[in-house]
Amino acid sequence: MTIKVLVVDDSALIREVLARVLARESDINVIGTAVDPIDAREKIKQLNPDVVTLDIEMPNMNGLAFLERLMRLRPTPVVMVSTLTTRGASETLLALELGAVDFVAKPNADLAGGLEGFGASLRDKIRAAARSDVRGRSVSRAEATATTKVPIRTAAAPEGALIAIGASTGGVEAIREVLSSLPADCPPIVITQHMPAGFTSRFAARLDELCVLTVVEAEDRMVLQAGHAYVARGDHHLRVERLSGQLKCRLGQDGLESGHRPSVDVLFESVARSVGPMAVGAILTGMGRDGARGLKLMREAGAYTIGQNQATALVYGMPRVAFEEGAVVEQAPIDQIAARLANALVRLKSAA
Repeated sequence: MTIKVLVVDDSALIREVLARVLARESDINVIGTAVDPIDAREKIKQLNPDVVTLDIEMPNMNGLAFLERLMRLRPTPVVMVSTLTTRGASETLLALELGAVDFVAKPNADLAGGLEGFGASLRDKIRAAARSDVRGRSVSRAEATATTKVPIRTAAAPEGALIAIGASTGGVEAIREVLSSLPADCPPIVITQHMPAGFTSRFAARLDELCVLTVVEAEDRMVLQAGHAYVARGDHHLRVERLSGQLKCRLGQDGLESGHRPSVDVLFESVARSVGPMAVGAILTGMGRDGARGLKLMREAGAYTIGQNQATALVYGMPRVAFEEGAVVEQAPIDQIAARLANALVRLKSAA
């Protein structure tokens, strides 16, 4: 099936570049372009695209305001095209909270170098967006708003316990859902979310604003502390190692694993080695298979493992592969994963 794409950007150059790189492969068809949200609104009605690419800074209406209206009135998969700035990162994360499926960093003005990589990344994200369930997510959000959550009283665990979480497309919101439901007495939490350099610092800061936990971007040799969560730095693998009797973050820029850096497999494999049965792990929404191998090693080492279920995953790729390969003990809706992790930690404490 050919994916119909509408490109929305006020820059004629960017519209041309996006249309050109998307047209490189036959399964994607750019059916139109729009210069601002007003133009885009009419084009969406006329052309009924499968996916929209959307800039944030545009005349007549801010891209974020347009995205909020689009997701409320006509939920459509959207991939943001973002600038690599502090403000751009903050606005991109807000766009993901509003319902955008994913984002790509806008190519440099001179377009020198990296255009092939940019095009390949954009095409992959368009394909993932086309397979995503944004309408289902809109419904599940409305249901979650109408449901009163029972707070998790404790996630206390014995010394040496650890939570490991991995995600990709749709993971920004899924991770927020899990972390904001966990209490302050959690053991350390390590997180790999597929995200480029320049965005992970703001992602960690945003999570820190929303959670009772302290959330930071991981630094090399940082000691893992209870009540803290550590987000893998963009373009760096995050590993957990036991050094001088303490669990610590280790960062590295060695080769891609499962097509990614940071890689969920790299994190989970290190947790299987360093923490073994004292770990609990969760694999959330995302395209591809990164994390399945590492999570299976965690389960084989005695860890409790859980995958996000199909009904609540924006892209049921990574959790599906993990389930099919026997890497998860169980699957659950995203709004139940924090409670399952907490229960597993309570069982660990009882066993200890």
